[in-house]
Amino acid sequence: MSLWPVYTGSSAPHDGIDALPAPPPWRAFDGGPPLPPAREEDATGGAPGRVHRARTYQPTPETVQLVNAALHLRRPLLVTGPPGSGKSSLPYAVARELRLGRVLRWNVTSRTALTDGLYRYDPLSRLYAAGRAGAAEPLPGEAAIEDHLRLGPLGTALLPHERPRVLLIDEIDKSDLDLPNDLLHVLEEGQYEIPELVRAARSHPVAEVMVADSEERVPVRHGEVRCRAFPFVVLTSNGEREFPPAFLRRCVRLELQQPPRRQLEDIVRAHLGELDERDHALVDAFLRRGSAGELATDQLLNAIYLTRTAGLDAGSREELAKALMPYLGRAAESWDVDDV
Repeated sequence: MSLWPVYTGSSAPHDGIDALPAPPPWRAFDGGPPLPPAREEDATGGAPGRVHRARTYQPTPETVQLVNAALHLRRPLLVTGPPGSGKSSLPYAVARELRLGRVLRWNVTSRTALTDGLYRYDPLSRLYAAGRAGAAEPLPGEAAIEDHLRLGPLGTALLPHERPRVLLIDEIDKSDLDLPNDLLHVLEEGQYEIPELVRAARSHPVAEVMVADSEERVPVRHGEVRCRAFPFVVLTSNGEREFPPAFLRRCVRLELQQPPRRQLEDIVRAHLGELDERDHALVDAFLRRGSAGELATDQLLNAIYLTRTAGLDAGSREELAKALMPYLGRAAESWDVDDV
């Protein structure tokens, strides 16, 4: 199999990730002992909607190129584009095609801190457990810490897996101003420490810690987690803010645009089958309106699905399509669908 592209965008699962060449010397990681590849299960965790989106995702040639660039360079992929452009579907499609296991997802808000993605520790539950055991202080040697600590999505992705895990950091532009800078060191070095385990390492050097996406436990030695295969990290942004230059230069950047007609038709075909005359009229209307304001592709899919299934007359279809395809950024000024 050719080394390029590893990800083809065909949606047919394969083991091409095993042909990925060695990383650049400045992006080599040596964490261990190695963990086996993620279980052979659907990237979506079996959620029907995500299964469908992963199978039907239609990448552009530029998307395929830049996904492969991120995989080869072991760099995060920063994906910018309007809502509904498929940003969050991309990592599921990549994970499914390359058989990389379930996608780890970290949804970011204005209150999100770096530690939320790395791990969560609950000292109150530990004190409560110690009290129930009749102890006035935490358990000797702090051996019970691991029972009250769980790795987050980012922390799990950076474990020393033999194959890269896929991590979606969704809506990074919603974060506090400090989070992108806080991510710099972790994503650059591919490692982090858990202070609670570092302090306990003298008496308890190996802790069995639960991961983010299952009840499985993995060994963490001396409180340090270091990756082996750098994860495929997708950070999504709606383009609502600028990021620091130091952050941007460490990412491969992909900007998604409104799809042209042929790609729109391919997207509709992948989701809903062949287009008929009424579907083509809705695609025409979507493209005309999209030239004057922001629309999302899923608005078109909703309109086509309902106008196919509702059994409406032409006038009712037009009114329904008008309600389902309003501008996202401002009120619609006109509706010029002919013979929908």
